[in-house]
Amino acid sequence: MQKLFDTELSIARKRRALAQAVPGADFLMERVAEDLGERLSAVERRFGKAAALYCVTPAARDAVLASGKADEVIRIEADVAFLAGGPGIVAAPEHLPLEPGSIDLAVSLLALHEANDIPGMLVQIRRALRPDGLFLGCMAGAATLFELRDALLAAEVELHGGASPRVIPFTDVRDAGALLQRAGFALPVADVETVTVRYDNLFGLMTDLRAMGAASALEARSRKPATRTLFARAAQIYAERHSDADGRIRATFSLVWMSGWTPDPSQQKPLKPGSAQVSLARILGDEKGR
Repeated sequence: MQKLFDTELSIARKRRALAQAVPGADFLMERVAEDLGERLSAVERRFGKAAALYCVTPAARDAVLASGKADEVIRIEADVAFLAGGPGIVAAPEHLPLEPGSIDLAVSLLALHEANDIPGMLVQIRRALRPDGLFLGCMAGAATLFELRDALLAAEVELHGGASPRVIPFTDVRDAGALLQRAGFALPVADVETVTVRYDNLFGLMTDLRAMGAASALEARSRKPATRTLFARAAQIYAERHSDADGRIRATFSLVWMSGWTPDPSQQKPLKPGSAQVSLARILGDEKGR
């Protein structure tokens, strides 16, 4: 499979971001970790052993423990620096070091969108889960940073007559459920939440992205350093097309949530076609008669 992302570069950038931590730059992770806790609270069961997969920070593990839904949470990270001296397992991304049927809950926050093989990663997660185990994950979706992509593309075409990829492609929510089904999950569900953040200008947004370790690590990226002229023009276009009345710009983060269960005989099954006891036509007829 052709690599879409330079994994080593992505890890290095995240390692540098953690070493030079900027207060408040982890706002997106904190947001999805809070959402994770709320989603787990709606699950009417308790899990024995859980795993937080390649989440970079302890936020996912802490959210699972705070929810009271798991007895134990292990962290699996791509670099020892992400564990910050705490307990966990270091493993190469997309090579899950878990025995089949060894965990009851797997969570992944803001990581899968940088996987070179999302279907393969989901299959590994499903295999690591025991029957009736739950996977709950969040990744950046298709509309993420569409304003930045638009401004950079327009500026580069205008200045250089062509463009190179500078913002990574993201998965559409409509494809997320299909990916879960393809990986063998039962009862797959995918939904999307949109978070809009405002900045004074494009440079404020890019500062936050670097502080998150979220700058593009595409294999197909241009190796030529971007010029100040390009970013200056992109900032102008961004302000012209994606700003509010007060002059501040908008940055969209689309959060695609995915959940699926490993198959188990105890789970609900869809009714067989033709097994309904009351016809839809009769129900609609009753409604009209009221």
